[in-house]
Order: sequence, then C-alpha cells, then structure tokens
Amino acid sequence: MTGDNGVAEGPRHRGLATDGANGPGWDTGVEEGRSGTAVRTVGSLAVRLEETRSRQPERGPAIGYREAAPAAERGRRKSAPSFLTLTDEPPVSGGQLAVLEKDVMAAGQPGRTRRPGRLEDDAVELGAYNNSVVDALLQTEEYARAVLGGRRPAFTEAELERRVAARMARQDILLRSETRTGFTFVQCEATLRRTVGGRAVMRRQLEHLLEVGQWRNVDLRVLPLSCAENAGLGGSLRVLRLRDGSTVGHNEVQMGSPLFTDPKEVRVLDIRFEAIRGQALLRWESLAFIEKVLGEL
Repeated sequence: MTGDNGVAEGPRHRGLATDGANGPGWDTGVEEGRSGTAVRTVGSLAVRLEETRSRQPERGPAIGYREAAPAAERGRRKSAPSFLTLTDEPPVSGGQLAVLEKDVMAAGQPGRTRRPGRLEDDAVELGAYNNSVVDALLQTEEYARAVLGGRRPAFTEAELERRVAARMARQDILLRSETRTGFTFVQCEATLRRTVGGRAVMRRQLEHLLEVGQWRNVDLRVLPLSCAENAGLGGSLRVLRLRDGSTVGHNEVQMGSPLFTDPKEVRVLDIRFEAIRGQALLRWESLAFIEKVLGEL
C-alpha cells in the first residue's frame, strides 16, 4: 500500500491503488474475464426484471430488485443466489442463467468493496513486509505527505491533502483493535535509512516506530541489509486473514498491486511472509536496531 500502483492482469487479480494513480482507494470495478462478464450479464437482466415487476409486483420484493439490480447491472455488485434463482424463470430469462451461475458465484466481490480500510477492518491478522517505504499504517503525517507528494504524475494540492488525511484516518485501526487484531510489520533496513522528506521528518518517523513497536497488538521487526537470505526480494507484500475465515494477499509491483484471492496463490504469499519474518530480527532486537539508526541520523 505504499508503492506505485495500477491494474494487474488476470481474472483473479484486481489492481490495488497504492498511491492513487488509478483513482481513490482500490476502486477498480469488477474482475475481468468470464466471471466479470457473468456478473454484468446477470445485472443486465435486471432491466427485464423491472418490466416484469409491473405485471408481477410480488417478484420485486422477493428478489430485492431496488437494492440489487442497479448495482448488478453496472457490474458493481455480485448477484445473490436468491436473485439468480428467482430471476431465472420465465418471462425474465427462461432458464438462461443456469450456465452463468457458477461463474457469477465464483467471482470475487467488485473492487469497490476491496478498499484498504475495508480489508483492514475485516482482518483478524495482518502481516506486511515493506522494502521501499515505511508501511502506510505506520507513517507519520509528515512522512505520508512526503511519500504521496513524490508521486508522478503529481497530485494537486487539494488531492494530496485529501489522501494524506485518508491515510491518517486508516491508522485508527491500530488503536481501535488493540485487543482484536494482530499486526506484524517487517521493515527492510533500507526503509529506515532512506531519508524520505529529509532528516527531521525521518527522525520523527523513527521515533513513531519506536512508540508503535511497544503496543501489545503490534509486532514490529526489521530485516537487516546484512541478512544473507531475503525471501522478500520480489517486493513488498501483505497477507490478511479475515473474520469470515478467508485469507487474501497482495504484492507490490510498478504500476500495480494485485489482490490475490485464489487459495493457492495466497498460500505462496503466506509462505513468503513467514519466511521473511523468520529471517528478520526478533521484536526487541528490532526496536534496538531502530533506536541505533535514529542515533546515527
């Protein structure tokens, strides 16, 4: 959530906007491919359903048309099973939806529901590795402004301030969930020594890390540059275990931070993160390391 961003390719990968190049948050619409097409196709049938409601008014309330159809038609919402079942009858679709039901139900939720705050609020565990900048949830306001201000093409002043405010608001999750969500952050040493915003800004950022690192729900670790092995050379990544039992992840690349929901792919990111955490310094060693870097700045 801290690097460049864009749109990833592939039916299971949604582009996550990490600094906003593709619009606010992670709002990238529905997934592409057959599943995304199925979502929009079912939604378009809602138009016929509206026509049917005038003749069979009892069908509208049963399906929940007023809430479901407009969003589904635009591809912004996945139709529920009841919507499919009740719509898949004459004179609406005449059974044509049966072939699409599997694809519709397999489709992930549209990108609008996968904004950073939404995922973080739903997480019971969050693991993050960063090798370019300090994680967004750990940034001071000055540091965040320097990170977002360095983005090219540049934000307008108003947009920059809006995004800084939004990033600061997201950090409430750290305090709000002190006894509910566990956070593990692994920072590459390079992120501690890169003087983003200048020496004064970086000093305050390191001091903030020392403070947050004392919180009971935060496990903050450092991966030294001297470490002979680094499972995170492929880039920054996150793994989030959600309340519904599912796990999602994403890794950061230039022009995109694809969201992974496929269990096999998420497992790969999970294995990598656990390896990175194992290679990093222990919690108390990491805090001592940060204090050492602060003293050298």
